[in-house]
Amino acid sequence: MATIDLIVLGMLKKESLSAYDIQKLVEYRNISRWVKISTPSIYKKVIQLEEKGLIKGVTMKEGKMPEKAVYSLTEAGEQQFEKLMMEIARKPINIFLDFNAVIVNLDSLSSDQQKSCIANIEENVKILKSYIEENILAKENLAEVPETGMAVLQQQLVLVQAIESWISSVKEKIDTQ
Repeated sequence: MATIDLIVLGMLKKESLSAYDIQKLVEYRNISRWVKISTPSIYKKVIQLEEKGLIKGVTMKEGKMPEKAVYSLTEAGEQQFEKLMMEIARKPINIFLDFNAVIVNLDSLSSDQQKSCIANIEENVKILKSYIEENILAKENLAEVPETGMAVLQQQLVLVQAIESWISSVKEKIDTQ
């Protein structure tokens, strides 16, 4: 998947890292909340990228710690990173919201069931909004958090606010049925 490739290559463009370090950065930056990426996929991707010659692993040992492979970009990896940046930036934007499968089927439920489904979605959106707002507050003054990371958080907040507004309009329509 090109998105995972881009995330891994982008991290390695900035610094050499082990697969574990990449996984920890994905967790710390909460990337898996915004992009479909899992811990196992990171480890698999590192192996694939090395097999393709896009990254190179060097085995290192620090003190009494076990050996680990630390990866860095090859020249081909640098080129692939730039290619993926341009490719993905040119693609049409798709926004996949799993709860839309519920929305398109709401009319198959009773009014009370519809209201219950919308209430559940609304509650989950509130939880997400709270999480994003807390994340912004926690990270907005940290020097190690890049502006681009904050831009993604701000984008997610705007999307959640738009979904909240949209939920209100759906609730009104259900109430008038």
